[in-house]
Amino acid sequence: MADASGPVPPMTPPAAPLRRKLIAGGCTLLLLPLVPGLARAATIVAVRTWPADEYTRVTLEMDTELKAEHFTLDNPHRLVVDIEGVQLSAAINDLVSKIRPNDPYISAVRVGQNRPNVVRLVFDLKQDVAPQVFTLKPIGEYKYRLVLDLYPKIAQDPLMALLKDTENDPLAGILESLAQGGPSEAPIPSVEGQKLPPTARKPPEGAPPPPRTAPGPRPGRPILVALDPGHGGEDPGAIGKRGTREKDIVLQIALRLKKLIDAQPGMRAYLTRDRDYFVPLNVRVQKARRVQADLFISIHADAWIKPTARGSSVWALSQHGATSSAARWLAKKENDADLIGGVNLGAHNAQVAKVLLDLSTGAQINDSIRVGTQVLKEIGKINKLHKNRIERAGFAVLKAPDIPSILIETAFISNPQEEQLLRTPAHQQRIAHAVLSGIQDYFSAHPALARRG
Repeated sequence: MADASGPVPPMTPPAAPLRRKLIAGGCTLLLLPLVPGLARAATIVAVRTWPADEYTRVTLEMDTELKAEHFTLDNPHRLVVDIEGVQLSAAINDLVSKIRPNDPYISAVRVGQNRPNVVRLVFDLKQDVAPQVFTLKPIGEYKYRLVLDLYPKIAQDPLMALLKDTENDPLAGILESLAQGGPSEAPIPSVEGQKLPPTARKPPEGAPPPPRTAPGPRPGRPILVALDPGHGGEDPGAIGKRGTREKDIVLQIALRLKKLIDAQPGMRAYLTRDRDYFVPLNVRVQKARRVQADLFISIHADAWIKPTARGSSVWALSQHGATSSAARWLAKKENDADLIGGVNLGAHNAQVAKVLLDLSTGAQINDSIRVGTQVLKEIGKINKLHKNRIERAGFAVLKAPDIPSILIETAFISNPQEEQLLRTPAHQQRIAHAVLSGIQDYFSAHPALARRG
């Protein structure tokens, strides 16, 4: 524990550039009023960290909603967070040991009792950040959460991540040309306080999006498949009886599928997340649009209230209601991922938010059903199907207006037998092979769809 009078900065640092901000929802401070005589120190029940290249998240879970204030300091870069209504405890001191040496943004954290009833956290940073600090109300298994998201000052470009992944790829030159000509209506996902990198083209404020170009040939360009492992970070997804977490299983399947796709001539894959961290639903869509994917596949492992439910299923978007009440329930559960994972509403740029509007076209949905049918047919060869046809519901993650998009429920993780299968590398590989076969059958039958302009 650091002494608040020692290395922890004082409340008002002298002669240092300072940017101070209250956690607010709209213009209202998020706090639980402390009634004299009834006030008590809140209890920190858990501290978690989720480091990733895209951003690092620190979560403090507590039994009551609190008032917090944060500001940043330069030379060197630091983030200071004051939490009111809490006392030092073993749980909050545990945060110090949770910072990993490979964290891209945090080098160390210091904790101190800054003044009575106020604990101060000082994050020593490896680079300047655009911090997003907000609170979340209880949901699911979580109590109140104070969330600190540390984004780089310059937003990361998904296209640059794709290029880095294909550095020694013979198709790297072709992919690089996409970085200079990405669609301006699909800008780089960013949050408040971030700047776009030099390669990004930001449309003027209020300017209408340019008309979409007609499909046309793109000689030599690989078929690009965006793979979206569901959930991640704070959001574990469904959990099986043996403690198997959906977020872990679907990431393993996606990594296996990416390896298979990358080994195919003229095909490449892009992952919306390659590690265990949370990605908002609309950002997943935005990433796929930024890399101009030809196909978007979201990978999940279903759960149901009864352990007897089993089988794989493939889903496409519906603009007119779900195909059944169960479908409606599943779509709501998947769409609630943002509430569980934790989104700072209003922080992401307006262009990203627009992706969640009902922009999908009938043509896009028809293409989604076609590819979904091929994938479902192949998965049916290795696992029982829950339904023998494509199901449809209003999944937010399938709403890219210009990319055929499907969601695969690989199996019921709530079914003990299927949970055991999902845990085995051999079955994960069988699923990946089946999905690849379905993708190849689709593009063999519809080659023009892989050459959109």
